[in-house]
Amino acid sequence: MKKLYVLLALVISTTGMIAKAQNDPAAKKVLDNVSAKLKTFKGITANFSYTTKDKKNIQRGSVQGVINIKGQKYFIKQGTTEIYSDGTKSWNYNGESNEVTEADIDEDDSKTLTPQKLLSDFYDKDFTYKLVSSDGNYNEIEMEPTDKRKNFKQVTVYVDKTKMLITRAKVTDKSDNIIEFSLTKINTGADIPDSKFIFDKSKHPGVEVVSQ
Repeated sequence: MKKLYVLLALVISTTGMIAKAQNDPAAKKVLDNVSAKLKTFKGITANFSYTTKDKKNIQRGSVQGVINIKGQKYFIKQGTTEIYSDGTKSWNYNGESNEVTEADIDEDDSKTLTPQKLLSDFYDKDFTYKLVSSDGNYNEIEMEPTDKRKNFKQVTVYVDKTKMLITRAKVTDKSDNIIEFSLTKINTGADIPDSKFIFDKSKHPGVEVVSQ
């Protein structure tokens, strides 16, 4: 599930992609335009689907769900699993137990690509990127982390030329497993209350909050 919300946040919340390091100017221009447009949105909701494949390109799973994002806050629901974050804390509830895990956002975690990081300005120094294709309806950009301790080795994003949004992405981990992801029914004018991003114990009677 962690890989899932990493990918979701990457696709919707590329607000920190203005590069200070030396990167492909063509890719920078595309990402700057995406970043500028995203900053005008009040809130975003979308449906998502993602598929996991092993290094032999054999499909190992496919899921669907919904995501809400507002600034640094996000809410993800996939099946009975719910993940909340108000930008400071996160709550992970699988819907099948009487516990929800609460944790502080760890900004110092250097290996994990979290939604919190993707909504900050870390992007300009943690990745190198290049535009590899502008054919058809998408600009395809390959990105590699500069910190080789991260648990993935490449991210490919596809920017819809009409929407000027990232609507598809692919993450390759260090074992060459691949997650392919897409967004549909994107609403960039959603009015989302802040309460949407906080786990409400009163709405989950009998569920205990366990702090990490």
